Amino acid sequence: MKSNFSDLIQYFRTLAVQHVDIGHSTTEKHFYRFELDEVLTGLKKVNYPALILEGYRYSLTDKLSDNVMKERSGAFMLLGHLNDIGDYDAMHQLWDDLETICDDIIVRIKSDKRNPEAKAIRDFDLGSVNVALIANENDKNYGIRCTFTISSPLSTDVNPERWNYTANISH
Repeated sequence: MKSNFSDLIQYFRTLAVQHVDIGHSTTEKHFYRFELDEVLTGLKKVNYPALILEGYRYSLTDKLSDNVMKERSGAFMLLGHLNDIGDYDAMHQLWDDLETICDDIIVRIKSDKRNPEAKAIRDFDLGSVNVALIANENDKNYGIRCTFTISSPLSTDVNPERWNYTANISH
């Protein structure tokens, strides 16, 4: 079952709505896409904790066979805010809380991989997950960044409906 970036956005938006600690809603935004316009305009007024989905990049692996795989590498961040960046106990507690939310999301993804309605993460590779603590002292935001890979087969069959074989460039 083929999926695209819009499916992944909707899936993570749903996670942000359904997770009790994130609580994204139409009236209180906690889910953001890491796109230039949203960063420049929307991330000035962030509700915490924030779940931020980054765009992904992808590569293809061939292994000299007909089994071409599309390897999508993506990431999401969970951000919180501290008023006093010198309060290390609060900083560590924030990281602990965000790590718990991150673990909740990973466990939910593992569960949803078996759900045919969750096509965006069906091929989510749990073995590819890497998590790092992040900090931006300038804006007093601290968080966790989780990288992942979604590997899925790519059909190598040419779709003739996507090509105009009679078109020519005239010189």
